[in-house]
Amino acid sequence: MKHVVIYARVSSNTMDQLESLKAQVSGLTKFISGHNNWKLVDIHIDIASAKKDSSRPAFHQMIEECKAGLTDIVVVKSISRLGRDTVEVLDAINILRESQVRIIFKQEELDTLTVGSSLLISTIEACAQAENETRSDNIKWGIKQRASNGSLGFYRRKCYGYDKDKNGELVINEEQAEVVRLIFHLYLKGKSVGGIINELEDRNIKSPTGKDTWPKRSVETMLSNEKYIGIAAVKIGGKNGYIYKLNNAHPSIIPKEMFDTVQGDHLNRSNVEQTEDGPKRKKTKYSSKKRN
Repeated sequence: MKHVVIYARVSSNTMDQLESLKAQVSGLTKFISGHNNWKLVDIHIDIASAKKDSSRPAFHQMIEECKAGLTDIVVVKSISRLGRDTVEVLDAINILRESQVRIIFKQEELDTLTVGSSLLISTIEACAQAENETRSDNIKWGIKQRASNGSLGFYRRKCYGYDKDKNGELVINEEQAEVVRLIFHLYLKGKSVGGIINELEDRNIKSPTGKDTWPKRSVETMLSNEKYIGIAAVKIGGKNGYIYKLNNAHPSIIPKEMFDTVQGDHLNRSNVEQTEDGPKRKKTKYSSKKRN
């Protein structure tokens, strides 16, 4: 009579993961019951994330019992359930093999009793790569879905002028919002970015990081940030990805008409213009200084 144990793992205690765990154990128990000379002696279950350093007490207990000669066969649903990467899986297999323990991966139909080492390793590596690619695709798909339906957390990323309420939603920070409005008003009055920075320093208004001097980039970014008109935007997929925008995502600080006027004014002031030969610098540069 062969002493058989089941090892099962899920990454969280959410309802769908617990259902997956139930299905793993049920399917493997049925598989074991189909062998007359097998006896199920234990079921080792871990609820642990895919992170390398996350604790797996049941896994380590199973290994120790195998080393002690208490187990003949370990049955696992799939390669990805035994370890969280190829190295971890191979380490576990080597330890179990040294303890004369047979391992069966039900999903891949792999059995260390009948499969050679080289074939086993190549199969594990291929399965691990496919698993990683699938997981990556699923994560990207999930992000895109949340971006398209407005539930992505990045939409609620805080910036200067806003705080978060107890529910994680953006609300206006009135003290900072007044500074935002001032910057937009100064720009429309003809001030350059440098002129706005000087004005802020003269008024002893601290930068978003609490410094006496405002970085030029901070002011430029603020003047072009659609967040101030209630639009939350997030880019998915890197340089050539998609930009998802959520209108009326939070209270606006700047009226849309004012924001649009600033964008148009910025183009007029730009020292770069588009020509038939491509972008070129203008001969003169905009300045907020009055001419004599």
